[in-house]
Amino acid sequence: MPKRSIRIGMVGYQFMGKAHSHAYRDLNFFFEDLPVTPVLQAIAGRSEEPLRRAAEAYGFSSYETDWRRLVERDDIDVIDIVTPNNAHAEIAIAAAEHGKHVICEKPLAMTVDEAVRMRNAVQAAGVHHLVCHNYRYAPAVQFAKRLIDDGRLGRIYHVRAQYLQDWIMDPDFPLVWRLRKDVTGSGALGDIAAHILDLARFLVGEIGEVAACMETFIKERPLGEMAGGLEAKASGGTGRVDVDDAVAFLARFENGAMGVFEATRFAGGHRNGNQFEINGEKGSLRWNLEDMNWLEVYFHSDEPGLQGFRRINCTEPLHPYAERYWPAGHIIGYEHTFLNLFGAFFKGLVEDQPVKPDFEDGVRNQCVLEAVEKAAASRSWENVEYR
Repeated sequence: MPKRSIRIGMVGYQFMGKAHSHAYRDLNFFFEDLPVTPVLQAIAGRSEEPLRRAAEAYGFSSYETDWRRLVERDDIDVIDIVTPNNAHAEIAIAAAEHGKHVICEKPLAMTVDEAVRMRNAVQAAGVHHLVCHNYRYAPAVQFAKRLIDDGRLGRIYHVRAQYLQDWIMDPDFPLVWRLRKDVTGSGALGDIAAHILDLARFLVGEIGEVAACMETFIKERPLGEMAGGLEAKASGGTGRVDVDDAVAFLARFENGAMGVFEATRFAGGHRNGNQFEINGEKGSLRWNLEDMNWLEVYFHSDEPGLQGFRRINCTEPLHPYAERYWPAGHIIGYEHTFLNLFGAFFKGLVEDQPVKPDFEDGVRNQCVLEAVEKAAASRSWENVEYR
């Protein structure tokens, strides 16, 4: 059967632009039965020469130096937003108003108000929408979700989650956009705590209230810009850091579970330690992105003397999405989480079915982030006010 072409227009082209483009290019190779073919139609950015190089390297057939022209083009079906956070809302709302489906990197917005406007715009336009919390789509995480939904852990008592990085520990690391509140909204909170919050919501449920503390360890840095990935180049002068370097918070879930969360970019030796542990009345689960093919599982019903965490290599055909790739034990990597995410999104688009995480998830995540900031400022418990 012929496949439907879905023409992609991407706004932005650095770290996430490369990850998304790779997924589009490989999607049909691994998802042979997917009834669509992503077409890399056009990419947009402000600086023409690096934009031209990115278009050529990633495989886009054209480029625009103004994202507005991209959104207005008739030969674009999906707008994929991989810009800094302060541009998400304007682009997403304009894309929806032009009838484009919208994919957006996390966090969805700078504020709850922005996130709500984005959600309302895509819902009013009747377009499909996705926020890129790609870690939900690691096979081991999907398998953890299946075990929880099947009741294998019973009632959930504890959620313990950390996202630990160390890439800005050098005081001479420049004041890039991820360290400026006017561009990013928040620091470690929005950048990486957003991921562990989404995983907690996905696996366990909604959060009712939080208590928090936040800290900025290095308050002034040399000016500079991102230079690809998480690298940066200084450009001269200094500026004030006005976002958090680290955040820690307690949470009470609506189902009665207790949560302990930590996100920091000052955990020396941790390059990208996104990890969680969930304890229930019948067993426990734990997972770490840096060892992402493995899920550790413990069941109270195991024979005495043999109880303990077992390591499950989630590459068997019965594990979610694992059958798309290699024989059992032939591990996959970070990039495949985007393939799984986009495979689900495009299948939902063709079948006109919603796919999670969507902009409603983005709004709910933003509501928790806002409550954490309020709790850190008030030094007291704050309710999460969902909108």
